[in-house]
Amino acid sequence: MTESSKRHKVTGDVHLVLREEGRVLFGRRQNTGFEDGAWHLPSGHLETGESVLDALIREAREEVGVTIAPEAVRFAHVMHNSSAGGRVAFFFIVDDWQGEPTNREPAKCTDLAWFSLGDLPDHMIAYCRTAMGHIADGTSFSVYGW
Repeated sequence: MTESSKRHKVTGDVHLVLREEGRVLFGRRQNTGFEDGAWHLPSGHLETGESVLDALIREAREEVGVTIAPEAVRFAHVMHNSSAGGRVAFFFIVDDWQGEPTNREPAKCTDLAWFSLGDLPDHMIAYCRTAMGHIADGTSFSVYGW
């Protein structure tokens, strides 16, 4: 088998679009080694044996301390991103949750803040900004960076 014919393994990511009164929750990254200082949605990688829905609910609890019922999750967008050799990023909208969002990972996140979809922060991870535009437009799929 040649190098070009080997099966590609894709990393899956989940992204939480937690919305309240027309605003979305973002965290400012620190000590991650990638885009520190940038605002980004609560997100994380899929773990072995985990569905994207289970991963989203876990990440919401771990990163911002909110509990989400599976039926409150709505698919918003999927992006095939070229970073790190290829990733698939799933974006989900949640308008209903339990608990008050708090920064549960202060070693990786300096702050949480709500931003209007029409006035997103200046310093964001580029693929996330692009995905947010697609979500606002109602576009469910995109390819980024290829």
